[in-house]
Amino acid sequence: MKSFIPLKSKLYSMKKLLFFVFIPFFSFAQIPPGYYDATAGLDGYKLKSVLYNIISNKTISWNYDSDLPQLYGVTDLDKYYEKDNSYLDIYAENPTGPDKIEFFPSDNQAFSHPIVGAGAAGEGSALNREHIVPQFTFNSAYPMYSDLHFVVPADAKINQLRNFYPYGISKTTSANLFYTFSNTSKIGNRENPGSDYKGRVYEPIAEFRGDIARMILYFAVRYESKLSSFVALKYYSTVTQDATTDVGFLDGTMEHAFDPWFLQQLLQWNQDDPVSQREIDRNNEIYGIQKNRNPFIDHPEWVNLIWNQTLSTVAPQSPTVLTASKVSAYFVNLSWVKPSDASIVGYKIYQDGVEIGTSKNNSFTVDHLTPSLNYNFTVKSYNNSNMQSVGSNILPILTYTTDTYAKDLIITKYLEGTDNNKALEITNKTGHSVNLDSYSISIQFKRTAYYFEDPLQLEGEVADNETFVMMNQKANFSCYSPSQAKFVSDAPSLIFDGTNFLSLRYKSTTVDALGAFDANNFSDLENVSLYRLNSVLQPNSNFNIAEWEKNPADYCANLGNLSTSENAFSDKNRIIIYPNPITESQIFAKGLELNKSKTAHIFDLSGKLILSEKEPFRTKAFINVDRLKKGIYMLKIDNQSFKIIKK
Repeated sequence: MKSFIPLKSKLYSMKKLLFFVFIPFFSFAQIPPGYYDATAGLDGYKLKSVLYNIISNKTISWNYDSDLPQLYGVTDLDKYYEKDNSYLDIYAENPTGPDKIEFFPSDNQAFSHPIVGAGAAGEGSALNREHIVPQFTFNSAYPMYSDLHFVVPADAKINQLRNFYPYGISKTTSANLFYTFSNTSKIGNRENPGSDYKGRVYEPIAEFRGDIARMILYFAVRYESKLSSFVALKYYSTVTQDATTDVGFLDGTMEHAFDPWFLQQLLQWNQDDPVSQREIDRNNEIYGIQKNRNPFIDHPEWVNLIWNQTLSTVAPQSPTVLTASKVSAYFVNLSWVKPSDASIVGYKIYQDGVEIGTSKNNSFTVDHLTPSLNYNFTVKSYNNSNMQSVGSNILPILTYTTDTYAKDLIITKYLEGTDNNKALEITNKTGHSVNLDSYSISIQFKRTAYYFEDPLQLEGEVADNETFVMMNQKANFSCYSPSQAKFVSDAPSLIFDGTNFLSLRYKSTTVDALGAFDANNFSDLENVSLYRLNSVLQPNSNFNIAEWEKNPADYCANLGNLSTSENAFSDKNRIIIYPNPITESQIFAKGLELNKSKTAHIFDLSGKLILSEKEPFRTKAFINVDRLKKGIYMLKIDNQSFKIIKK
């Protein structure tokens, strides 16, 4: 549900003046020196991808409910038309005369009091927070959910009636025009020059069409790596009544991003309505708050450099010599030889005939594989018109039965401290670099039977054996600051209070968890810092407090750094054990320097030493375990630990 501001008069009040005392202060920020240096000489999708790297690096996501209403008092005040510091609403603003109604920051607290019916009382009855790109597209997930660059204050009634309709130019005949609003924006069937979308559109006034276009183009760059996973919302054609002709605005690709009809409209609006001083000021203010910029406000010429390029008409050449540089139980590292074809934009990777990912270079790690299974991989190149080549050679792979790597990312520290002191540390012990785009942190609040609908999605990559921190952006730890964290956010996932169930998720599957997922009970993790025991090598979707060391609230020693005993082992001294579970009297081991191992110890789950050997592999490659009863044990070979099962 969206939140609203109730109707207020245009009269100033003392309350309005007092409000500004409590607004967070941000310096008015210009383009920092060197911000766009990496774009020099680039165009097309290479420029788009470099811009993605720039504007997605170390951003701050604020809370949709508690933060955005106050931040609009910094980013969205009318200093340009009435110049009265009311909220500037691009859905209802009248640039040439008085607005029908205005709202002031003094009414900000009313955002938390929604009006039933989403503004049903009529235009001017309320404001809400409008996603220029519908939140349905990204399932209301952070950081998209609260991104100020495309989430704006807007009239609740107009927003309600806009629904999910795309932006466009409406027909004006009575049979095709359904609503006309106070500033002449309207909803009607689209003026259709061709055979594409003929359904309803929301038509903003000309004054703000370029603003909206540049917000949507920003979205396509900022979230480039996630575009193919977003919902490509399709709009039903009310003219053809033929579901097979439905079109949307996202085309499912990370490069081109948009359906042709919608892209052409954005390009036209960007040209017809140039960047205004309002946009420049707003972009500067958001940079001070969110730490990233809309590049198309700073450089509107980049719109055409990226999207008005000549598209290929011939399929690209195929990659060759597909090989596996490393095979594990859970992953395989693929590499191939690039063809000498300048039209190639990237490569699509197929697993058993199904596309599973893309790469901009000639390598890719396929993870989340199952041990002891056969897979077939192939790779195809694609060009700027998304035409694909014939596939490379088919590469068959049999994954290992077991190995020493973690099967997925693991939460290694949980900090629930004073006030906003909330942080998580996550470590990659998988043996390969991990793309984070399919991962999220989800939270279940006390005594609720569902995951909160606004998870925090991760992005970027984390190297093998790298650890990173996620921290509430208002945290005030003595030994670690938000500026040091990889992810800084005030999303619900980072405002936990110790009674919650938190889960690290890969797509829709819980990988690792903290607390109990139960609508009737709740977790007891308040005012405590939990550090994962070094002996725990694998994530656990069922929280087990025995895997953690308890520390007092606000304790954060060594946060963001692996201790010496946690450091990864080099390939030459990495040991693999098999079979596991053990069904015979021996457990075998292999490794490049196995014979140099000094000790082997087996403990039960209480920590009691059951078996010990010195130089266990000097003359053999196994350990006798016939004395072990059925159960679960920990095997420690020098500084490497393994959970083993005796059946």
